[in-house]
Amino acid sequence: MPHADVFEPWKDPKAEPLIRFRNVTKRFGDFTAIDDLTIDIYEREFFALLGPSGCGKTTIMRMLAGFETPTEGVIELGGRDIANVPPNLRPVNMMFQSYALFPHLSVYDNIAFGLKRSDMPKSEIAGRVEEMLRLTRLEKFAKRKPHMISGGQRQRVALARSLAKAPKLLLLDEPLGALDKKLREETQFELMDIQETTGTTFVIVTHDQEEAMTVASRVAVMDHGKIKQVDTPANIYEAPNSVYVADFIGDVNLIRGTAENLGGGSYRIDVGEDSRAIDVSECDAEIATGTPVTFAIRPEKILVTKEPPEDRANALEGTIIDIGYLGNLSTYHVELPGGQMVKAAMTNSSRISRRAFTWEDKVWLSFRASAGVVLTE
Repeated sequence: MPHADVFEPWKDPKAEPLIRFRNVTKRFGDFTAIDDLTIDIYEREFFALLGPSGCGKTTIMRMLAGFETPTEGVIELGGRDIANVPPNLRPVNMMFQSYALFPHLSVYDNIAFGLKRSDMPKSEIAGRVEEMLRLTRLEKFAKRKPHMISGGQRQRVALARSLAKAPKLLLLDEPLGALDKKLREETQFELMDIQETTGTTFVIVTHDQEEAMTVASRVAVMDHGKIKQVDTPANIYEAPNSVYVADFIGDVNLIRGTAENLGGGSYRIDVGEDSRAIDVSECDAEIATGTPVTFAIRPEKILVTKEPPEDRANALEGTIIDIGYLGNLSTYHVELPGGQMVKAAMTNSSRISRRAFTWEDKVWLSFRASAGVVLTE
């Protein structure tokens, strides 16, 4: 069976971005919300702006929507500088966390509201509303008022209304924040399906790492008005470019030490007199011997055993201090001789089994030389 074409326009030098930020800075008085931002977002992307509160992600979205203007720099949409284009004349729509539905209007009329005030011929409005109802699977609820449907259904009404005018760009500001965890997870996949069906470019603002990793084609991790890394979710997780990104995305162990360059992308990390050195292979960065570094390794890459395994490059002895049972996996907090705490995660593959390890057990933590990354920032 042939593979589907991989969607990676950012790797194509001939691809023209839909959105271009060029050296954009936004200040509010003495406070710099966005600091010299340059980034491209492509047509049909599902692009996530991810970061803690106050990092600037909502300011980026508000500038795209036309609610804020850059202090410096240029924002282009479809090759056009949009600095002087008012919000109502931009081919952009925004969906807010509150959904902002009209409580006195039916689902049908909520979706039709913007179309009736647009230049769309009246004869085409009903067909477009029906199309949006089918897209969001709301046909059975067309006559109901917002208070008569669930939170997830209200979210879909807001999405249908936002897409009804076929914007080039849809901005989603924490769109799933009001939903409970299980419904939020289900809705993430619905969002992805709708985005793929319509071909609309989505830009989502979220502080939920799992959400960004699930829905996005690329993720921009932000901190204090700057983008720290832009890449696919897999690369952000497996190959972070800094300690900040590694620490912000998921669980990670950060072990500080000094690098010894062995050549060919291999390094030995000296982590102190009380612990064995860590061997690392397949490292893309060129790091000089003697450089202080941080070795980052995810908990699920680490194996916990009673005896040191023979088939792994690295084995560190320690003592189990804490155990967390999470259903699908168990996490072990293991203290190394030098005091460094390392977290390992192992799948609970058997339905019922006696725990192999308990508190205060002496165990070995082992991992392959290619399991982690060496970071200098």
